[in-house]
Amino acid sequence: MNILKAAIAALMFVGLAPLAKADVAVLIHGYLGSASSWETSGVNAVLVEKGWKRAGILRADPYGVELIPVVGDDGNNTLYQVELPSLAPMMIQADLLQAMLQQISKLHPDEPVTLVAHSAGGIVARIALVRGGVTHAKRLITVASPHVGTGRAIQALETTDVPYPFCLVQNFFSGGKTRVLRESRGALIDLVPARPGTLLFWLNSQKHPDIAYHSIIRTGPVGMGDELVPVFSQDMNSIQAIQGKSHVTVVNSSHILNMQDGVEIARILSHN
Repeated sequence: MNILKAAIAALMFVGLAPLAKADVAVLIHGYLGSASSWETSGVNAVLVEKGWKRAGILRADPYGVELIPVVGDDGNNTLYQVELPSLAPMMIQADLLQAMLQQISKLHPDEPVTLVAHSAGGIVARIALVRGGVTHAKRLITVASPHVGTGRAIQALETTDVPYPFCLVQNFFSGGKTRVLRESRGALIDLVPARPGTLLFWLNSQKHPDIAYHSIIRTGPVGMGDELVPVFSQDMNSIQAIQGKSHVTVVNSSHILNMQDGVEIARILSHN
C-alpha cells in the first residue's frame, strides 16, 4: 500500500511539474549564400544527428512569409533556415528576417530562440536583435561575421567603379563577377569598416539585448583571420556594446561553412 501511495504521489508530481521548453534555432546565411548553405556544408547533418529536427525554410514572397516545411527528422528541438536576398542592403534583409521570426514566434510561442548566423548574416541578426525583433531571444552565434567591417568590401566597391562601356569588358573577363558586385553595392557599403556615417558604426553603438553571445572565428594560417574577414572583426568582443560578453571558439578553416562549424554550433546549443 505504501508503495502504491508513493507511485501515485510521484505521478501527481510529474503532472504538476512544468514541462521543459524545447529550443528553436534559426539559421541565417551570409553574403552570396542561401538557405541551402547549411545543408551543403554538412552543418544541418551534424545538428540533426545531435537531436535537432529540420522544420522548414522560410522565405519572403509577394504575400508575406512562406514556410516550406521539411518532414522526417526526429528531435526535441526545432531548426529553421531562412532565405534572404543576400545582395540586398542589411536593413532590408533585417526587415525580412524580423517578419520570418514573427512567423516562427507564432508557431513556437514562449520557446527560446537562438540565432545562428554566418558571415554577413551576423550583421543582419544583430540589427534584428537591437530593434527588438526577436521574441524570447536566448543567444546569438555568429560564424566568421564582419562585426566591425572588412576591407574586402572596400576593394569590391572600388572594382565596380568602372564607367560604361568599359564595365562591360570588365564583366566579360571576370566571368560576370563584377556584375554581381554592382548588384550588391548596398550590401557591400554596409560591410565597410565601422566609422562615423556607416551602418556598422551605428549598429555597434546600439544597446544589445542581455543574451548569450558566441563568436566562432577563423584565425587563418598566421592568426590574422580568413581570406575575407580579419580575426578581430569576427570577434563580437570587438563591439563596445558586447565587449567581454562573447564566448570565442576557433575553427581553423576558410571563410565558408563546414562540418566543424556544425560540431561547434551543436556543442553551444547543448548548453542551457
